[in-house]
Amino acid sequence: VCFYISNISSFSLEKHEDGSMKMETGKGKCPFEPSQHYTAVMAGILYTAATSNFLGTMYDISRATGIEQERIRTEQSINWLSDPEFVSSAFIQEDEKNNPTGEDDKIYFFFTEVAKEYDLYAKVKVPRVARVCKSDVGGMKTLQRRWTTFLKAQLVCEDRASGQRFNVLTDVFTVQHQPGDPSSTHFYGIFTSQWEREELSAVCVYSLEEITKVMNGPFKELKKTCENWINPEPIPTPRPGQVYSCTLNTIPYHIINITSSLKLPDKVLTFVRDHPLMDNSVVAAPLMIRNGITYTKLAVTLTMASSGLKQHMTTVLHLGTDHGELHKVAVVGPNATLIEEVPLFSGPVNGLTDPLCLSLPIVGCSLYSTCEVCARARSLGCVWRHKEGNCALKYVTNKHSFTQKHIRTHRLSLPLFIVVTQLHLYFRPGEVVEADDLVRQCNKGEGKSDSGT
Repeated sequence: VCFYISNISSFSLEKHEDGSMKMETGKGKCPFEPSQHYTAVMAGILYTAATSNFLGTMYDISRATGIEQERIRTEQSINWLSDPEFVSSAFIQEDEKNNPTGEDDKIYFFFTEVAKEYDLYAKVKVPRVARVCKSDVGGMKTLQRRWTTFLKAQLVCEDRASGQRFNVLTDVFTVQHQPGDPSSTHFYGIFTSQWEREELSAVCVYSLEEITKVMNGPFKELKKTCENWINPEPIPTPRPGQVYSCTLNTIPYHIINITSSLKLPDKVLTFVRDHPLMDNSVVAAPLMIRNGITYTKLAVTLTMASSGLKQHMTTVLHLGTDHGELHKVAVVGPNATLIEEVPLFSGPVNGLTDPLCLSLPIVGCSLYSTCEVCARARSLGCVWRHKEGNCALKYVTNKHSFTQKHIRTHRLSLPLFIVVTQLHLYFRPGEVVEADDLVRQCNKGEGKSDSGT
């Protein structure tokens, strides 16, 4: 587990009264070895998904730090976690100004696991999203020091035209489409298929709203008598898998005087223990599919382009490959266009100690050598400067700010890691025009002729 110390001069390790350093076990906070799948997120304290034994045969999603009595984890049951390969995690805070029901903040975990709901000879992998509530402290007797809000659902990334389904999740990037609005959160994921022999990658996107709708839907149930998944028994009240903030003092919890997950009825705890899986799936169609390439890491940036009074958003996918390349793909509506391939490394890096770090601009406008080609990259904020005779990212000092980002790529080990850091540029609204208009201006020599605007 690594973290950044902003002020090293005031940083000190916690000590005992006798002056000795406080030591704490790393079990449950980080994997036993680098090859084991792992994810963690800070939400005031550390939440992790990792192996819980040296052999890597037991798995936990846990609250790894904080008050000892509140360090809870998942139940040791294959219905909860079945040979999971943890991928990513995200902390989603509720909007304080728009939360009338007092919904609790939640932590989401993304992973691939072996499905138990399919009666097949082969082990079928399925991508999952699971969530827990931040205020969850476990049950009193049933699910003691275990999550009482753990729910999971299947993610479906399927090309509806061909019927091809991508069932192995390899990376997830979380982004708000409307900055500052948690409800606009979207999760972009890289998928592959366990059934394909050749290299194949797809990118699907899921909204927080779609995931929430599935989590609030019906539960799936496995009857032990016939080992078949069927529709579940009636859902008890209050609904399992939910915790409300404000000390749970909201409808319907205040009616039955529940102020903590410790006071949840046994029938609710028993139900959520036996029904962690939702009946419905979160379904999406791929934004893009690439043959012959394995993508390993993903970062996403959003660019607003305008034409007159109309505005549209361009999604730029920054995809790292297992061969050390960075691919940039622009997605506008149903169309995905590969706009740049950047070779970052000449070959694979062995070991975990290579300190190589690169900083790359989000948009490589300088690659577009003509006005016409530059015009087609207008959705990325590129404009043609006639005085200089080159294509450049359009930015001016202006009251209207637009947040852009730079991508830093770290080659610590295979696969490629992509980290996003913030850089603020300033854009003048309404200056990115439609490509056809700018192409005509280029052909007539009527493009913008000043270098500063």
